[in-house]
Amino acid sequence: MQDARLGQLIDAANQIILGKDHQIRLAIACLLARGHLLIEDVPGVGKTTLAHALARLLGLKFQRIQFTSDLLPADILGVSIYDRESGRFRFHPGPVFAQLILADEINRATPKTQSALLEAMEEGQITADGDTLPLPEPFFVIATQNPQNQIGTFPLPESQLDRFLMRISLGYPSKAAERALLLGQDRRSMLAGQSPSMSDTDFRDLQARAAGIHVSDALADYVQALLATSREMDVAGGGLSPRAGLGLLNAARAWSLIEGRDMVVPEDVQAVFPAIASHRLRRQAGDGETQVSLAERILRAVVVV
Repeated sequence: MQDARLGQLIDAANQIILGKDHQIRLAIACLLARGHLLIEDVPGVGKTTLAHALARLLGLKFQRIQFTSDLLPADILGVSIYDRESGRFRFHPGPVFAQLILADEINRATPKTQSALLEAMEEGQITADGDTLPLPEPFFVIATQNPQNQIGTFPLPESQLDRFLMRISLGYPSKAAERALLLGQDRRSMLAGQSPSMSDTDFRDLQARAAGIHVSDALADYVQALLATSREMDVAGGGLSPRAGLGLLNAARAWSLIEGRDMVVPEDVQAVFPAIASHRLRRQAGDGETQVSLAERILRAVVVV
């Protein structure tokens, strides 16, 4: 049976982002699995609004960073400024010191600036002037990016992509959802009046419950088979790494919790696999097959026994 707190969270998010229940569940599963989320799509389909909604509904301290070509690492991490009174440099924290960071249009910044988030995303800390500074707990990055064929974008390097547990795409709404959106209340106005659906304690409890969902030996065999098949099919990049496999299991546990189960079943893995795998598969799309369709072909190739 689904936890009532998760049901309320999903219902509230669906009132703001219309017609995207599956993507909302994927985003929530990503955060429950303690992962970072990349949303890739054309402008104007709700990428930023979804990040705002999750921060508001989860009651997390939120900061938005607008990535541009002239953004510097110090604009994200913070800067040391000389204090005349003390005769020493004092560190002024940047916007990265929040629980949920929206890295808006992350691929419009240069690779040097993009890499400023690497340590933060991997270890939950940053290094400034030789000192290691911990970030708030929990800490998430939700990044949005425009398609790479748009003007003024810099592709994310593979090391940066691998820090994101999931990559999702919202796509255009259905006709009915778009009609309701056009005639309904402004989404930003709805967000301003929205109360959190749960407390910080509730969210941490759900994260702990997700981490404790049982994984059987047979399910682990299934995940290993998916990893092995990806390495055979993804001839350009070598397939999915063990870290991707760990992320897949964590996300499947979170999806199982959302679905109200106390153990992971193959359907949980299948639900999250394309979002986990597609940005880690490096086969070029020039052969007529996209990364997403390759991930789906890997799923079809592995038989559940």
